[in-house]
Amino acid sequence: MDKPGTSVEEISSLSLDSSMDSLKSHNSSGDLIRSLYKSDFALWSGMNLKPHLESPNSQCRSCKSLRALIQNDIKENDSAHVIHEPCIPQDQWLMGGQLGSRNAILVFKSSALANPSEEANQDKPGHKLHVTYKVLQAETKLLSKLLDCHGIMEVAPNSSDFNLLWTGSHPKPGILRALAPHQRVNHFPRSYELTRKDRLYKNIERMQHLKGPKHFDFIPQTFVMPTEFKELCSVHHKVRGPWIVKPVASSRGRGIFIVETPNQVSLEEPLVVAKYISNPFLVAGHKCDLRLYVVVTSFDPLLIYIYEEGLVRFATVKYDSSHKQLWNPCMHLCNYSINKYHSDYVKSDDPSAENVGHKWTLSALLRHLKSEGKDTALLMSQIEDVVIKAVLASANSIISACKMFVPHQNNCFELYGFDILIDSNLKPWLLEVNLSPSLNCDSPLDVRLKSAMLADLLTLVGIPAVDPILRPSSTVNLSKASLSLKMKFSNCRRVHSADGLSNTFPKKQPQTAASSRRISSASLQPTPEETRIIKNAQSQFERRGGFVRIFPAVDSWSRYSQYLDANTGIPLSGTASSTYQYNNAHNYNLLLYSVFFPEESATVFRNTDKSNPRAKFTSLERKREPSLDNQPARLNSRQDRYERMLNRGYKQSLAPCKTAQDPVSDELRRKIFEMLKNGKKITQCEARKTFSQYLVCVLKKIVTAPDQDEHVEIVLKFLQKASNYLRSPYVVKAPSLQLDTKDRAAIVAKQLNDFLYLYNRETELFVDKSDKPSQIPKALYHEFLEKARESDLEEVLIHQTTHKAPTYAVGFQGVLKCIPNVPKQYGLKPPYKPNKLCKGVRVASSS
Repeated sequence: MDKPGTSVEEISSLSLDSSMDSLKSHNSSGDLIRSLYKSDFALWSGMNLKPHLESPNSQCRSCKSLRALIQNDIKENDSAHVIHEPCIPQDQWLMGGQLGSRNAILVFKSSALANPSEEANQDKPGHKLHVTYKVLQAETKLLSKLLDCHGIMEVAPNSSDFNLLWTGSHPKPGILRALAPHQRVNHFPRSYELTRKDRLYKNIERMQHLKGPKHFDFIPQTFVMPTEFKELCSVHHKVRGPWIVKPVASSRGRGIFIVETPNQVSLEEPLVVAKYISNPFLVAGHKCDLRLYVVVTSFDPLLIYIYEEGLVRFATVKYDSSHKQLWNPCMHLCNYSINKYHSDYVKSDDPSAENVGHKWTLSALLRHLKSEGKDTALLMSQIEDVVIKAVLASANSIISACKMFVPHQNNCFELYGFDILIDSNLKPWLLEVNLSPSLNCDSPLDVRLKSAMLADLLTLVGIPAVDPILRPSSTVNLSKASLSLKMKFSNCRRVHSADGLSNTFPKKQPQTAASSRRISSASLQPTPEETRIIKNAQSQFERRGGFVRIFPAVDSWSRYSQYLDANTGIPLSGTASSTYQYNNAHNYNLLLYSVFFPEESATVFRNTDKSNPRAKFTSLERKREPSLDNQPARLNSRQDRYERMLNRGYKQSLAPCKTAQDPVSDELRRKIFEMLKNGKKITQCEARKTFSQYLVCVLKKIVTAPDQDEHVEIVLKFLQKASNYLRSPYVVKAPSLQLDTKDRAAIVAKQLNDFLYLYNRETELFVDKSDKPSQIPKALYHEFLEKARESDLEEVLIHQTTHKAPTYAVGFQGVLKCIPNVPKQYGLKPPYKPNKLCKGVRVASSS
């Protein structure tokens, strides 16, 4: 984020990342070769492949000299524990080369949002090279504005000439296979293994069976419905509830509720039922959880970054440990999408206020904990452990999919939203992982944090400064050829045993001393693929900005090598049948660890022969290998980055200012209603958009005036009827009558917002054809909607229903009462036949 020394926009001070300085920019090719030799030395140390370096009778004296040189360099580099972060001048918009260079990478800065003029955008490299981006099924207001301010233009959804594809759903295999080397997409294939709640738990459960529950004890006990209902009942008799129920693939708090017994759980749809953590950590009596932004830029080798700043979300109603109000989501759920509708929710308008209201920054919470004498370094180290192990548990399937569908190493990256709950013992629990974390900015603090995070993310993943249309044709041909070859290999069978193939191989000839020396000498030279991976990881680390690399880190091999395949370094899956056999076994994770931490890797590998230190590390224990205790500054200083305050990021609101009375709006209103009186019509899509915008006004009204219980009941009845016209299953849950009026209003407002979300998604399925003489021009009506007031929208909807102009103010009560009876006129009716299985609405009461 916007912290001192972390920005790619400023000259940085001291680095607090846990990485060696051995891979900084080299001024000569000899230094680069020396660093690669050091990495291979550490690699041989761990694999016992260094007879010529250890044996006194070895004839390879040059290897002895090389070993002495490497050890001397390691000592020299290890003397400097503080690493300087990359320094990028304020006016630099490229890294890795000049404009037109093959290796040039675009640099993104949140400060560009402060000067969005056309002249400033045209000076950016993105505009000069015609760099483009494409958006599919995603809310990207902030992202689009940030890219526009860097001179990058948006292209049509069906265009293949783009540099960045940002999608809100999983990309199809055909899209991934067609990616060129310069193109980036914000998802890996099969990311649902980590983001679907049922898949996430099953993957972690398999690792618990494989390595022991104590190593993966950071997720509450969970059951997948309806298949594990009997197991849930059996456990409930031993350990009483409450239990929290969630849909397997939902977000924004949709469909979440708490029950006391399994009998209250529906078996009609896929759900996960998890043990409710009843002792949450409280701040001033309020429950809170953390939203952390985690980026994976590669799964093989595994590269995980976590942004140094996150969000802390508070429940609006004070927590009651007696569980007498389990049906109050504003007490037990911390989702912003739920609590923002409560009238007691406090939203700060000051972007510099990090600990005001019901949304804080992560650093503000850590400073608060530190003032109370809590060990924040221990807490953040445990959170890093949770993130790494969750990714490791799900990585195997994602790696297999990448090898089948992704043609180039750097095509994919992923931004995950990790939701962490801290209990009263300061133990972190993983609640869920979000596929496309919300980038909506409802407060100045959101804009400030997310603009800095997005700018650093785009710089980190490295979008090449390449014209998408004028890219070299040889690159396209090469990518197609390599893709074809990869598809041939991916269609081959998995090899489970090589016993039956032993007679097909030629007999191994005895190895002579000369051939052994040749092999040893050749092994010093890294392969082109290894060199490329090392350089890519190094340059990525230099572009990290506010991201902290948590894997690989100084102690990652001691802590996590037991979860990696010994030959390939690929994370284990917990099932033997899902592991692929490779002819040319590689271990890129070991390679990068040896390069970045040569002395630690050599020490760990030497101790591995004597004992197994990996068994000492459990899920949340902070014991370290004693040989690594001489590096406390690296680990502790990395934790300090999370406590630094924000000092950059865009500090203005993204929402356009609307005036109460606009003369242009009045003129538009006159034109629109004259056309309606003369028989002009609006399309069904326009009617749906008008109705959606009107419901937003209704939503604001019940939020600002929650004491009007009659309004709440009218909206609730409307939802119960109107939800029949949604294609997606939508459950209306009537709030308990025991709730306070403000709490009931917040729950109904949340359900109205959920209805709007589904309704707007289905509106996107409508396609308006060209303008007809009998219709109002689209451009004119679109301009009217942007500036229309609630009364204007109401008048259009009444006219659409009765074909007459209203003679008196009807109010939203009258509009909502008559809407379910006229779904076609209001555009409620979907553009397809409703699914009979999903048509009904299940109304449940919590009283």
